[in-house]
Amino acid sequence: MRANHHQFVAFAYVVRAGSFSAAATRLGVSQSAVTQHVAKLEKQVGSQLLLRSRDGISLTRTGQEFYDLADRLVALDSEISERLEGFEAMARGHIKVIANAPLPALRAISLFRQSYPDVEIDFGVYAWTTAVRLLRERKADVGLITDPPKTDDWERVPVQTVRYAAYLHPSSPLANRKMLRFEDLAKETVILPESGSLTERVVREALAKHGCEFHRTIKITTFPLMCEAVLQGAGVAIFLGNSGLIARGLVEMPVAELSHTHETAVVAPKDRARLRLVKAFVELASSSDFR
Repeated sequence: MRANHHQFVAFAYVVRAGSFSAAATRLGVSQSAVTQHVAKLEKQVGSQLLLRSRDGISLTRTGQEFYDLADRLVALDSEISERLEGFEAMARGHIKVIANAPLPALRAISLFRQSYPDVEIDFGVYAWTTAVRLLRERKADVGLITDPPKTDDWERVPVQTVRYAAYLHPSSPLANRKMLRFEDLAKETVILPESGSLTERVVREALAKHGCEFHRTIKITTFPLMCEAVLQGAGVAIFLGNSGLIARGLVEMPVAELSHTHETAVVAPKDRARLRLVKAFVELASSSDFR
């Protein structure tokens, strides 16, 4: 017996939604139906596709290969449904958005929400490496990524150009400077995002290029927490400029050795970029108002 369409769809939604129960809700069927479809698909394939644990589900190597095919099938299904249903399909639906810096994505989401208030939005901020991987593995519909990899599989539309900056407490002795240099930060505690972030890589490469070293560093996972750490006097943070309104209470200052500009673009797998909701999001994110 060959695997059928419903089995592939159920499998793809489990991966997309992150659990069997969430997939059942999205599909409007029972959880047992989703479980049976996936079990039958695994039996037909002759190999386990998903690993279940307390933390959720993950793909086996075989599962990743089949997910790429199953997700493309779901995207094609969605495109066909949109053409059959017309623009009424725009009034509802679900879109998953990811980003490696919060502010550009949240601005785009705000614009999108104004036009499509009933669409469910799933949004997450990740380290650059993770965000790129999620898009490559088709586990998100669209992303706002700084310096995204160039690939023929993605639609890519630039939305803004920024450079890295230091974020300082207003009371810092360095806060009245016009620009900082790495040597100014040598005796400071420097707050950086987690390993795997674009910031961590850019700063590491710049330090090596200029023969400098930061003697005290703190790794913090998100930009809001980095800003809070600066406000609490923990050190000086380095992150992309114009990354969030939460930094308004801090002094944002350019760093001489980080003068290179970085392009943030809205990207999506090409087949998903044809879907009306994703296309609408990309258009709004790249609109003149967004810039």
